[in-house]
Amino acid sequence: MTVILNGESRSVAEVTTIAALVRELNLIPATLLIEHNGLALHREEWNSRALREGDKVELIRVVAGG
Repeated sequence: MTVILNGESRSVAEVTTIAALVRELNLIPATLLIEHNGLALHREEWNSRALREGDKVELIRVVAGG
C-alpha cells in the first residue's frame, strides 16, 4: 500500500490501522503525535483509525530537552 508520509509517497506493508503503521515503522508510540488526513489523533484512536491507500499521515516526534 502507498501512503503519503510526512509529505512523501511511501510504500508500506498492508497495514490496517495507524497503530499498525507505527509498529511497521518501529517507532516508539510515546514519542509521537500523529495527524491522519488533516485530523490530529489521540493515542486511543490509533487502534481504530483505518488506514487506506493514498491516506496522508504526518508523524511528529516529540523530544524533551532544555
